[in-house]
Amino acid sequence: MRAEHPLVVLVDAYGTGRHLRAAFAGLGAQVVHLSSTPAPLKSLKAPDPGGYAASLVADGPVETARRLAEMRPALVVAGQEPGVPLADLMSEMLGLPTNGSALSAARRDKYRMIEAVRKAGVRCARQFRSDDVDAVVAWAREQDGRPVVIKPLAASGSQGVSICTGPAQVRAAAEAVLGTDTMYGETNSEVLAQSYLEGTEYIVDTVSGRGARYDAGVWRCDKRRRGTRNVPHRALLVAPDDPVVAELTAYTHEVLDALGIQYGAAHAEVMMTADGPALVEIGARMNGTMNPDFDAANLGADQARATALAWLRPDAFAEEFAGRTYRLLREGFVYHVATELSGVVESVDAAALARIGEVGSVRAVTVKPGPGDRLRPTVDLPSSPLTVHMAHTDAAALARDEARVLALSKEVFRLG
Repeated sequence: MRAEHPLVVLVDAYGTGRHLRAAFAGLGAQVVHLSSTPAPLKSLKAPDPGGYAASLVADGPVETARRLAEMRPALVVAGQEPGVPLADLMSEMLGLPTNGSALSAARRDKYRMIEAVRKAGVRCARQFRSDDVDAVVAWAREQDGRPVVIKPLAASGSQGVSICTGPAQVRAAAEAVLGTDTMYGETNSEVLAQSYLEGTEYIVDTVSGRGARYDAGVWRCDKRRRGTRNVPHRALLVAPDDPVVAELTAYTHEVLDALGIQYGAAHAEVMMTADGPALVEIGARMNGTMNPDFDAANLGADQARATALAWLRPDAFAEEFAGRTYRLLREGFVYHVATELSGVVESVDAAALARIGEVGSVRAVTVKPGPGDRLRPTVDLPSSPLTVHMAHTDAAALARDEARVLALSKEVFRLG
């Protein structure tokens, strides 16, 4: 492959991973897609094969590495969380820039993740994992009556996460997780129990290039309790000069080091407790609701372009991004619209969507379920049917427009 058109392999570029294809192509790269599974994951927006120079399916580490070596790639990069282990392994086997495979499991398995952070001396929750519900309940009883969080070992979007205040809730939550599949198609053969972190939750998005960091965004999480579930409602941009940002980003950099993330995007959820920041979880991927146009217009840059630059042109990344923090050009948030509807979607009302798009603060609307998909009451991010990116120079206008979007959202879906 000619140096002026380097070849980049994206592994499992589902969802917002598709933005990496455009970002690398914008830097002159040819992009190939590599699937880590024989069949596409049904719960995520699949990559468009027409947008890639070629599409491959992994066939064992040795054979996959051999096929990739013949293509002489410059990079192998994870496009979404399921692709992290394979991207780490392939980049390592081919002698390319890499985060290495030694800590790959800790970047996906939340128990191993927290233990790696603890080993590095970084503040984190107490935890326990088991495939035995009785053992999980017994551990929860030992927490002196404090709330306990029950969750899958490797899910995202608050899927399967419950905040429990007694043995009965712990048992019900653990039983609800075990044996089910995550949004990444992985079966939950164990359950994770953690001490509840009391405080305000934030999202911290970063990009790393050869160990240098760019703080791509900090968002305050606005969640609504629904029984034992803490349902995402909005992610609100935080001004970069807010003192909490410096504390959160410094802590997140320690987490990145503990997990060996020296290259690429990361998306962390961090609780600001009375004792300081503590990790909820982190993914070696971009923010799942990242929108390049929204980010560029409101934060001054987008995570996809910064990620592509960090991997492909590290010197240029160092000059433009390393050691820097996003800007806040407008007040804004990502609104996760909730629904109480339950049933199969018969149709999506294009006119209603158009009316949402015409609301003054709305910058982007993402519709998740389509005809034939099942709509269910919102309990986590995957079950939120609409994601709306909103920004305005006037906070009052944002509040009015949020109410308008909620009202219009009730007209979008027709159920059969």
